[in-house]
Amino acid sequence: MSNSEQNEVQWIEIGTIVGVKGLKGELRVHSDSDFPERFEQPGTRWLQAPNNISPQAIELLRGQRLPGKNVYVVKLKGIDNRDRAEALRDYTLLVPQGDRPQLEEDEYHVSDLIDLEAIDRRTGEAIGKVIDVFTAGNDLLEVQLYNQPTPEIKEVPDLSAISRKSKRRKQRSPKPPKPATVLIPFVKEIVPAIDLESGRVEIVPPPGLLEIELDNEK
Repeated sequence: MSNSEQNEVQWIEIGTIVGVKGLKGELRVHSDSDFPERFEQPGTRWLQAPNNISPQAIELLRGQRLPGKNVYVVKLKGIDNRDRAEALRDYTLLVPQGDRPQLEEDEYHVSDLIDLEAIDRRTGEAIGKVIDVFTAGNDLLEVQLYNQPTPEIKEVPDLSAISRKSKRRKQRSPKPPKPATVLIPFVKEIVPAIDLESGRVEIVPPPGLLEIELDNEK
């Protein structure tokens, strides 16, 4: 693939190299893919250095998942010692967007779910957007809520009787709270409909699922 062709390709990130295993160049890869064959079936993958927009083709020779973890140990052609493997830490593995495994009914690519608008099927209200997908037994959709809780405004303390050093420390602005999110179990009973064309996912949240209280201590 030429450089001009690479620039036109849309890429899917399937994993990040997070470490090495042993002395023979095997790599630990944290998976961002729902498809084990991305790491287990030999063939061409694409390797991208941090802050580099030009991925390079590399041959995946073999790979297997570590039990109980979302991490694979893979062997890449030409990476045959620990030093070479260490040099690839934080690199990402990519595949062209068109290289997608065949999906079964009611299966979706994670990248297709991100940014879908979450609609409460009972009321028709748009409650937020999907910002991430987690695998934990059943998959979970992380939805950032449109209706954010209002943070509690704390009374400003009297600083007149404290030292200058303490005053400077206490007057630092508190960190703004992170946007509130909820985790939606990605099962048919709770997520009955997904419409990729219209960019929406319908949910039927169980009682209390959308009731979020802002933790002002964080």
